Amino acid sequence: MANEVRTPEVVGSYSAERLFSKLGRFARVAGRFVVERALRLYYAAQHPGTPEWAKRVIYAALAYFVIPIDVIPDFVPAIGYTDDLGTMLVALLIVSVYVTPDVKAKARAKVHDWFGS
Repeated sequence: MANEVRTPEVVGSYSAERLFSKLGRFARVAGRFVVERALRLYYAAQHPGTPEWAKRVIYAALAYFVIPIDVIPDFVPAIGYTDDLGTMLVALLIVSVYVTPDVKAKARAKVHDWFGS
């Protein structure tokens, strides 16, 4: 359990299963840009070189993305994912040094699998 990350209670709402379930259901609605940013965070958190504090930031942002209660509900047309995207962009800014070219390539490849060219 040396790799286990202790997370605050709100981050307990995050799980990889919940993230990929939401991405699978709402990928086309959320859009390629939002999905790729979520995946960049996810893959950065999986990287062994990412410190625990950065993983907590990442998991908090991903938890906000997967929990059904938002400042702007996801079902609102055109703007439903703007708060989720804003949260992820701030998290990416904070942990940007851990979003390596390899992490970006993994996210881009997965988005290409899901959306095509």
